[in-house]
Amino acid sequence: FYYFIRLCLEKVLLQCILQSRTLSGADAINALRPFYFAVHPDFFGQHPKEREVNENSLKRLNGYLENLQKPGFRTFKPTQLTFYVREREPNSSSIQESFGASGFRAVSFTLHTRDLLSTVLDILNSCSLSTEHIQSLNVNSQPHKEAKSTVNRPIKWDKTYYSFTGFKDPEEELEQAQRVETTLISWLDHNEASAVKKLKKSLPLRKELERLKFELSRQLQVSDIRWQRSWGIAHRCSQLHSLGRLVQQRPEVLKNVKGRTVIFTDRSGMSAAGHIMLGTMDVHHHWTKIFERLPNYYKLQKRLLFLEDRISQLLGGIQVIYIEELQPLLTLEEYYESLDSFYNKLRDSRLPFHPRSLRGLQMILESDRYAPSLHEFGHFTIPTICDPATLQWFIFAKAQEARANLKRKEEMMITEKELIDTSTEKFSLDRLYKEPSVSSAQMIDCCKRLLEESLPYLQGMHLCVSHFYSVLQDGDLCIPWNWK
Repeated sequence: FYYFIRLCLEKVLLQCILQSRTLSGADAINALRPFYFAVHPDFFGQHPKEREVNENSLKRLNGYLENLQKPGFRTFKPTQLTFYVREREPNSSSIQESFGASGFRAVSFTLHTRDLLSTVLDILNSCSLSTEHIQSLNVNSQPHKEAKSTVNRPIKWDKTYYSFTGFKDPEEELEQAQRVETTLISWLDHNEASAVKKLKKSLPLRKELERLKFELSRQLQVSDIRWQRSWGIAHRCSQLHSLGRLVQQRPEVLKNVKGRTVIFTDRSGMSAAGHIMLGTMDVHHHWTKIFERLPNYYKLQKRLLFLEDRISQLLGGIQVIYIEELQPLLTLEEYYESLDSFYNKLRDSRLPFHPRSLRGLQMILESDRYAPSLHEFGHFTIPTICDPATLQWFIFAKAQEARANLKRKEEMMITEKELIDTSTEKFSLDRLYKEPSVSSAQMIDCCKRLLEESLPYLQGMHLCVSHFYSVLQDGDLCIPWNWK
């Protein structure tokens, strides 16, 4: 009964806060600190799938929070997010989500609030994290003034808060990290033996994977077979065996895959890039339906290419592209819908772009952004809801910079490949690669510094440049690009 009364009082108090107070950007970050510690990708080094989900969701969440702080911004699109949350209270009976053996749980929620405080509360409540500390925030109805005075004044929580909730004290964690800073040499000293053992164990499976991939590529006459996520070698072999059984059972449904790329991912269909997606949780029946629908998918793809061409004509010849590494994995239908909506808006606005004035430039469309931007690689990132007048001004203002970035991108790609080849040869690596989230500039910096070192540990290893240290289940060594 006491617990029930307490919950009611807390809800009433928080509702009062929502109605009368607002939150500064600095306070919002501090209030979400328990959440960031629970979902930060660096804590999911041994779980690449979950780490990637959290990385993508954090990017979208940060974009949402940034837009909330923009003065005068009123247009919001509900944003659905999924996070894997690390287990903090394993003995608590109040948490409804079930924890897996790995010590984390999946949480999905939709953000549709229009102020920082409501958003922070929604995030914490959705993840079953405490909101008690928010009541002590010094906030008022003039967030822009308060933000100036609180930027450098972090929240100080009582030590009993950590004892009661089981959360780790971020100050203590930071102090420990500073006292024992991991270096590349020390980490390799401690992890080389484990990596070598796992790598040797995985070698037969790696050979089996290559054999299966070669056989299926030849049988289906596909251009490539890929995976969206960093699944283990055994998992990948299992997926190829499953596809091989379908080839034997229903060869007639696979006649339309010639020349295409097959990608194993979370759902079945055709991707925005025109790749055949096979959901790893789907059974043969679902895969068979996808193969049977391929002729219809190809028709839709032709309509999609026509839409891209029409948008290009309306925007002075700028090329509409889709970049798998930088954009969410959209289905063909989802991408077509975004293009169609954007095209109709452009057509009605009749923007005065001179024909072919923007030839050679590139743009991508994104549904989760609210303002246009220019990527370091030279392509424009344009929100589907972007105001046409704003779009026109932004492209004109940034066109020269975009061309310079595109030129620099070509130079960086050449430099990156040369450094990867040189590093692979110097350290006798079996393979050197990077995660998609690591930029070319970061990879170049990493390789240049590696080449200055003597690292006999790496001979014959698979080295992945990432944002954290980890030994993957098949023996791949992950190191942060900015290693010490």
